[in-house]
Amino acid sequence: MAVTLSESAARHVSNFITKRGKGFGIRLGVKTSGCSGMAYKLEFVDSTEDEDMVFESHGVKVVIDPKSLGYLDGTELDFVKEGLNEGFKFNNPNVKDQCGCGESFNV
Repeated sequence: MAVTLSESAARHVSNFITKRGKGFGIRLGVKTSGCSGMAYKLEFVDSTEDEDMVFESHGVKVVIDPKSLGYLDGTELDFVKEGLNEGFKFNNPNVKDQCGCGESFNV
């Protein structure tokens, strides 16, 4: 079981943590939301909980709670620029369907 960051995402997270002046890494998770059932959560973290799973990708720690890991296993978080827009993109092989706006998914 693993979750990874692309080089672009790792660079973006690392730069943000440096500017922030503190941080352990990034936390990925899922929550019930949206028209397809699940939505991604993404936040910077300063510490971990005992039950957290911690992966390292391109020098950045990726923290995931055990409940979310089943939905995120095999996911790569990428940071992409498309025209004037930029942001994180979840490349999740477990997704069976997602809403038209891309905000929620189901497995």
